[in-house]
Amino acid sequence: MIRRFIRLGMAFAIIALCSSCDILRDSPFEVSAWSPGGGYHANPEAIRISLSFSHDPDRSSVEKNFSISGNGEQMRGIFHWNGRKMDFLLYVPLEENREYFVRLSSGAHDTTGLSMDRDFEGRFNTRLDSARVRVESFMPEMGGTMEGRRGTCVIRFSSPVSLNSLRSNASFSPSISGTWTLDEGGLLAVFTPSEPWPHGRRLEMRLSAFLEGENRIGMGKDFFSIFTIGTNLELPKLTGAWRVTENGTREELVEETLSQGTTDEYKENTGWEKGDRLLLVFSAPVDLLSVSTALAVEGGSSLVLEMPGGIPPEPLEAGYSEEAVFRFERPPVFESRFFLRLRSGIKDRYGNDSEDEHSFRVFANGENSRPPSLIGIRIPMSPGGIPDTLIDYNLRSFGYDQLFADFPIESGNYPFNTKTATWIECYFDSAPGAVIDTFSLMETFRVETSNNVLQFSPLAVRTASFTVADPHAAWEQYQRLEIMGTLTNTVNSGLVHFLVNQGLRDSADNSSEKQFRISLLK
Repeated sequence: MIRRFIRLGMAFAIIALCSSCDILRDSPFEVSAWSPGGGYHANPEAIRISLSFSHDPDRSSVEKNFSISGNGEQMRGIFHWNGRKMDFLLYVPLEENREYFVRLSSGAHDTTGLSMDRDFEGRFNTRLDSARVRVESFMPEMGGTMEGRRGTCVIRFSSPVSLNSLRSNASFSPSISGTWTLDEGGLLAVFTPSEPWPHGRRLEMRLSAFLEGENRIGMGKDFFSIFTIGTNLELPKLTGAWRVTENGTREELVEETLSQGTTDEYKENTGWEKGDRLLLVFSAPVDLLSVSTALAVEGGSSLVLEMPGGIPPEPLEAGYSEEAVFRFERPPVFESRFFLRLRSGIKDRYGNDSEDEHSFRVFANGENSRPPSLIGIRIPMSPGGIPDTLIDYNLRSFGYDQLFADFPIESGNYPFNTKTATWIECYFDSAPGAVIDTFSLMETFRVETSNNVLQFSPLAVRTASFTVADPHAAWEQYQRLEIMGTLTNTVNSGLVHFLVNQGLRDSADNSSEKQFRISLLK
């Protein structure tokens, strides 16, 4: 029994101890209300200073950590308590045109020893001018110019304003629709028009005297500012269009439109390479996005705007430049024709829109973009002949333009149903300096037949040290590759198709989009 009473006593002691711990409190110890409150207060002699607390305060600690000052001077008085409320009775009354600060440091605590989480600070004033909100700056300034037709008006106030009051008391003449927003806690107001400002017009922005700050005190007098929307009325124009090569050289494009009375054919801009870009030059900095919208391609891939950091110079300001550079989303197909159309409506920094339209004919036949093509093949009819002797190998050549020529393969040199080692020479035309990609040749080369007349199995590709040193005389200017493999002849007759399918590539990354076929009759 005695032990039981001891245990109960210890439990009650722990509960009593923990009841004063911070972890068990329902709320922090803080100032729950104060007077006279922030902002402007008239009749300073009637102002009373008081603090109310959330918990029973330790009066001594509160009095020790409390202070009030005005214009940098500490003020003295006596404390009067009524429960959780403390009144501070000043020896000397408050004065007009002063600013006062009330402070209670976090060293104050309640009767359980629970301190405040942070200092309490209150501020009020008896100066009427400081209570009224004032316009400290307005952009554009009085008599200034709004350069862009989509520009914003910016007002900075001396103290936070109410958004509802701003919307009710701000106006433009002539009227223009738009949106007011507040930033920096209500000190900065921004008006964004929902439509372009009227170009070349003189506008007045007015704030009425009833515009209120957050303290519900009006400005007391009207504010207005007069500004002009742009002064530059010159329309932007295209001064030139250029083809820009990968090494940076430029070639000016000629428009397709002819002068009246001429009989010449429309000008076609030839030599466009797959890596070339389009450069448009204007008479003034223009909105690059409006250029992108106005530019269209007929008969080719769409153009992609490069901005900024393309061909110099850099844009004069974000989104505006006298030069616009475009690249094709997909390189133009070799020997394709397309039109570059530039419509009107390109905008400059002052909101002026271009009125001219332009058109350019382009022929994508640049020599360096020419894809590889098959010229012809050469095959030995006697693969077992004396090496490097043209006659004994009985070489036969077949051009790409030959159809259903005789393919005189004989069983004496290609025994039936027997794999015979042989080769096929392929001659290709390609862009200057480019060589055929041997892997793509192995992927695209095929020998197909009707009636199963023969089978050819490629094994390797040679680019040098050919079986026969001398090339076919008519094709010696073209690139030669030798496909080594085995050929199995059969007794059947039919067609033999030597194919190079789409996708043949060269070292310049040109790729053929057509199939090459030489069809022979066995």
